[in-house]
Amino acid sequence: MLVVEVEPLTSTHAQRKALGDFGERLACRHLVESGLTVLDRNWRCAAGEIDIVASDGDVVVVCEVKTRSSARFGTPLEAITTAKANRLHRLGRLWLRDHDVRWSRLRVDVVSVVRHRRGPTELDHIVGVV
Repeated sequence: MLVVEVEPLTSTHAQRKALGDFGERLACRHLVESGLTVLDRNWRCAAGEIDIVASDGDVVVVCEVKTRSSARFGTPLEAITTAKANRLHRLGRLWLRDHDVRWSRLRVDVVSVVRHRRGPTELDHIVGVV
């Protein structure tokens, strides 16, 4: 038997998770209201994770959701590098293969959510970063 000491979840960790969950729920609602169909959420494989997989007509959309409580350290969109966008595209191809789905096109979108402590929550949807 192996016993490993781990640090308990801190309130900061729990708060970050709650903020991320909030952003993903809001992003799903936005995508559906925009006419997309959510196919999968938080899909994982050995190569990584996709926050949301959706369809937009005959296009499969891999959607990365970035949520922050402020833009003080940069906007959520600034966290998406070219390398990250390309990795998401590769993950999308793995999702297609894993689900034996044949679609004509694959697109990577980013939804940025900033939930300010005071004031309205901001949501930006950038279509087709790859």
